[in-house]
Amino acid sequence: MERTNEIPAEKLWTRDFILLAAANGMMFFGFQMLLTTLPVYVREFGGSNAEVGWIIGIFTFVALLARPFAGWALDTVPKKRVLLFGLVFCLIAVGLYGWAGAVVFVLLVRVVHGFGFGISTTTFGTIVSDIVPPSRRGEGVGYFGLAATLAMTVGPVGGLTIMDMYGFDALFAVSFGSTAAALLMSTLLHGPGKATDVHTAPAETAAAVSADAKPVNWTERIVERRALFPALLMLLICSAYGGVVTFITLYGEERALENVGWFFTTNALCLFLVRPVAGRLFDRQGHIWVLLPGAVSGFIGMLILSYATSTWILIMSAVFFGIAFGAIQPSLQAWVINRVPAHRRGTANATLFSAVDLGFGVGSVVLGPVADLTGSFAAMYRISSLPFVVFIAVYLFYNSRINKLSRK
Repeated sequence: MERTNEIPAEKLWTRDFILLAAANGMMFFGFQMLLTTLPVYVREFGGSNAEVGWIIGIFTFVALLARPFAGWALDTVPKKRVLLFGLVFCLIAVGLYGWAGAVVFVLLVRVVHGFGFGISTTTFGTIVSDIVPPSRRGEGVGYFGLAATLAMTVGPVGGLTIMDMYGFDALFAVSFGSTAAALLMSTLLHGPGKATDVHTAPAETAAAVSADAKPVNWTERIVERRALFPALLMLLICSAYGGVVTFITLYGEERALENVGWFFTTNALCLFLVRPVAGRLFDRQGHIWVLLPGAVSGFIGMLILSYATSTWILIMSAVFFGIAFGAIQPSLQAWVINRVPAHRRGTANATLFSAVDLGFGVGSVVLGPVADLTGSFAAMYRISSLPFVVFIAVYLFYNSRINKLSRK
């Protein structure tokens, strides 16, 4: 294979890649610790299921609002500056949780945290898309997510354990330390610059680049249209998963399940195993080989979860969820990156991650009242399987249209 004077074609594990993955993992560890414990924290103030949903939902909605402007900033100013800005807001928010003694104050802190989280995660995803070799993009994105997956493995269980043994003050202190570590490691990055400073993938066509060279209006500056279809698919799966992570602790109480933390541990371990395999499969065979089986697996996992009466059934559902999200999430991100030129990656990642926030927000806010109306979280989870059905139908329709156009 002919070599160029660009980034070494096969080099993936660079200093910045490792630092970036570690910082991303530490930020997610602090976040994941709070994901399963904040509903309990809010319940101590007498919060209802709907208010618990809003605690999770307002976080994602604020992150959703922050992402488009983060994407614009990433395509305009040095990325390291944007990353540090977002992480500082995350650190401030985590430091304030222990001082929030009522639901309304927790909501305000969640606004700050959601703003920082939206900026940070968008920036992490954009920087990694710049530094991984184009020929190993699916694999690189998959490996990058393993640190966050490890955080998903130990974060929820660790958070619940610290909460039970030492209380909420210790929980927030550990979360603060993890977020501070992410900030420190990010300061050690060599300082990735603007998207136009890096090399694009060979698959990116001259036509796409020239089209982006034309002046764009303000909506095109904050939304990347070529990322919209993958973003729609991401929204569907995250709307289902939003209800899982928000209410599973309360679902465990409803079904007398001894340790729902096993769901997160098993789910994350499966993610850890599936991500690299799915990334390589994406690079070699294309997205249909990972997205369609992933969606089917997610549908099965949701149905099993809705009938869980023991920890073993809970673990079985987590296996299917791990396969689903380990295949779908990194593949959608790699697909988006491949569809846009380098100088639009910030906006494209913002568009995709906005769908993550919107999906989690809708799932958290809507499914809480659904649980109240149906009288059980089990019925709510059965209803939550429908987004996977829509995912499969929309994706198959999209592929049939693409195949018809390619034959013309």
